[in-house]
Parts: sequence; structure tokens; C-alpha cells
Amino acid sequence: MTLLVQNGTCGYSAAHPVLQNINFSVEAGEVLCILGPNGAGKSTLFKSMLRLIPMLGGALMIDGEDTKDWPRSRLAQTIGYIPQATSPPFAYSVSDIILMGRTAYLGMFASPRKEDIDIAEEVVDKLNISKLLDKRYTELSGGEKQLVLIARALVQQPQILVMDEPTAALDFGNQQLVLRQISLLSQQGLGIIMASHFPDHAFLYSHKALLLKDGGIYSIGNPGDVITEESLCDLYSVSTRIINTGVYSKTAQAEVKVCVPLS
Repeated sequence: MTLLVQNGTCGYSAAHPVLQNINFSVEAGEVLCILGPNGAGKSTLFKSMLRLIPMLGGALMIDGEDTKDWPRSRLAQTIGYIPQATSPPFAYSVSDIILMGRTAYLGMFASPRKEDIDIAEEVVDKLNISKLLDKRYTELSGGEKQLVLIARALVQQPQILVMDEPTAALDFGNQQLVLRQISLLSQQGLGIIMASHFPDHAFLYSHKALLLKDGGIYSIGNPGDVITEESLCDLYSVSTRIINTGVYSKTAQAEVKVCVPLS
């Protein structure tokens, strides 16, 4: 499976696009981390890929096929979306939240079938969150909520996961909990595209990094090559030192680098 964004133009008005000439691909089992300052267009790119807003130009291709005429149900069965954890207006149970991921396979007003429930149970076991099923989603911690949203996306049985800042507002422990799941899912063959504000996450968990700035791609490639002290200064206007820790990461297949802001 290959996802390709080809000459993408994204935004809310053709006269004032947010992003132009966006080109990148993601293969099965790859993690692509998208970095950029606030307002760089990360969420706009995701909305365009998911057809929440129209793509103003270019194409989203899956295995060489343009998705512009795909039914929404087919797109949802191929690409799972995991937003930042939020609290819904109703206190849904965790079970109900997860089963909502089967909507793309159900007719209007249809109830989940045994097949849908079995798939949800399999995903819950895989993520080891069965202890949460009897709780209300609104009662969960931030990390638990994010795992439930990952479960909801996985029951769609997608080939690609799009994750909008999956560790936003999470404490250090919950960040690691979610990031470990992202790594495991990529090892199981899912292609993952995630936006982040933490260059360290790209070093640790991604195979490629895409840097956005000024309405386009600043750089794309191996995280160790494109995330540099110079590029971080250009993107975020801060001085940063990148330090090689000497610790080996199986995920990155390299020694781990960390970013240290300089005062």
C-alpha cells in the first residue's frame, strides 16, 4: 500500500491557499512525522486528505488510484483519523466510542453486528484497554482517551492512520504510552502520518520527517538529515543544540538524538 499526495494545494480559499506544491508518500509500515510552527498548515493538510475540506489542487493517490471520486465510506475504510483527545458533549461509554469506528461499514440507522463487536473486541485486546470498557469516556485520563481514539480508528480496519498531534497535552508517561502504540502499529504494517511539535518524537519513532514552513515543504527525508539545528532555527526561530545521546533506538535504527533549546 502506498499513499501519495501529489502537487497538493490545500486551504479554505483558492485565492489564498494555506499550502501549495505538497508532495510526499507513505508506505505500509512507515511513520511520517510532520513538523512545523503553529499555523504552518498541518491540520489543514489533514482536513484536505480526509476530504473534510476540498483539496484545492493536486491529488491524493492510494496505490496509484486517485481518491477524489471515492465514496466517503471507502475513504474511511482506508484512512483512519485520530484527532487530539477531546471530551464529547455526551458521556458515551468507551465501548460506544470504539464501536463508532464501524460506522463506515454500516447502513444508515443500522446497529453494530456481531462481526463489528468481534472486531472491536480484537482491537481492545491488541491495545490492552479492556479495563476501560465499562468507564465513561469523559472520566478517562488524557492518555487513556487517546488510546480509545486509536482503538476507534483501528476498528475501521484502515491501511493508513492520520494522527493530529497525538501527544498534545499529555504528561510524559502518557506520551510514551501513546508513542509506543504508534511504533507497534507501524511494525504491524500500518502506514502512519502524525503531526507533532516535538522533534524528539521524529528522531525516536519516525522513518521520515516532513518540515512545513511558509506555505510549503521546507524539507523532507530521514529525520537525522532534515532535522538540524539550522532547520529548527528557521522553523521556530529558536536556537537549539542537537545532541547524540549514544543510546541505540531499535525504532529509528540509529543512535538517539535529542533537541536542547539554548537560552
